[in-house]
Amino acid sequence: MRTAAPIFAALGDETRLSLVMRLSAGGPQSVGRLAAGASVTRQAVAKHLGILAEANLAHGDRAGREVIWRLDPQPLDEARHAIDRIAAEWDSALTNLKRFLEQPDQSTS
Repeated sequence: MRTAAPIFAALGDETRLSLVMRLSAGGPQSVGRLAAGASVTRQAVAKHLGILAEANLAHGDRAGREVIWRLDPQPLDEARHAIDRIAAEWDSALTNLKRFLEQPDQSTS
């Protein structure tokens, strides 16, 4: 879970989540292209990409004067596995609660 926390923190912002979705759908892109049509400035997009890079979700490679950003899907798989583990624990807890509630009341016998 400790490795998933920075991923969830990075994805917890609407702008960063949007950038991840755009990189996922459109492949590697420059900051300028990612900022086009966005509600934030190029500088804000660059800052958000830096946060995604700190969480190992995105990586930028210099291409001349531009930096081309690409998504790294491996941390998303880690986050998905963390969510799956949490869901399994909830399923188990709910199953135990259901069993407990369905037991006949032994105190009236």
